[in-house]
Amino acid sequence: MRTSNDLRNSKIPLVHGTGAIPAVGFGSLIPDRAAAKQAIKNALEVGFRHIDGAELYRTEDAVGEAIREALEAGTVTREELFVATKLWNNNHRPERVKAAFEASLRRLQLDYLDSYLIHTPFAFKPGDELFPANERGELIYDSGVTLIETWREMERLVDEGRVRSIGLSDITLETLKEIVEVARIKPAVVQVECHPYLPEWELLEFCQQHGIVFVAFAPLGHTMEPRVTDDPVIKAIAQRVGKTPTQVALAWAAQRGTAFLTTSTNPAHIRENFDISPLPQDAMEEMRHRITTSIRLNPVVDTGVPGFVPRSK
Repeated sequence: MRTSNDLRNSKIPLVHGTGAIPAVGFGSLIPDRAAAKQAIKNALEVGFRHIDGAELYRTEDAVGEAIREALEAGTVTREELFVATKLWNNNHRPERVKAAFEASLRRLQLDYLDSYLIHTPFAFKPGDELFPANERGELIYDSGVTLIETWREMERLVDEGRVRSIGLSDITLETLKEIVEVARIKPAVVQVECHPYLPEWELLEFCQQHGIVFVAFAPLGHTMEPRVTDDPVIKAIAQRVGKTPTQVALAWAAQRGTAFLTTSTNPAHIRENFDISPLPQDAMEEMRHRITTSIRLNPVVDTGVPGFVPRSK
């Protein structure tokens, strides 16, 4: 399925879309816009070609500026880039999808997107509030729209040629199966929390069977406890192969057939996250069978509220 054995530059073809997605990706969930812009510029200079954003992150404008400056400097060409962003929960109503998409395009300063994802399968009350709440502070969900109806509008964006692939994020296998069953244009990409403590083997197998690219976010566990990079199995492998635990965990992600997203504002960490190499097969087997910790760190699949995103706005 991959187009290169070099993990850093490998790509996964989009069966249900156009082109291929670089396995090694960089996320833009960085609250400070100036820091986000600089981090993305650093990532592009290091070699990242897959940039992931979201309406919710409020950094699409910073992503757009970083990409524009990189294009003007000749660091990359638009054809080399794979840029994705996401529709937020308050825009699930069919009449709001296209406007939200076009607003993201304007902020990103792009003519088209390589991928557009439904951020979560949960619809919130439509309007300007990112997290609409009642007088008790409880989220107001929108029972007036179904995920299928939102998906139909996503399909129309593909028909219009403004986006080359569509997909879903923060979704369970059961809900994904429901969409795959009825979709005219099948999901090209599914993005979920995934790391050695949450390998999602069943979901990965389903995606591979149906030509869906699996993208792992928080591939290092978002530095939360228990820390993936402190795992004794991973640390022992890292010492054996001459890489850091971070690089071992990321290589594992790419080598098992997924794409992944890392985020950092530290230039040294950005370089480290890109500089991955294939692991020996016995190391892959060890990570599958000897790592015993199992934990989900982000409750978003149950609530539609991303656990890693500040709710300040």
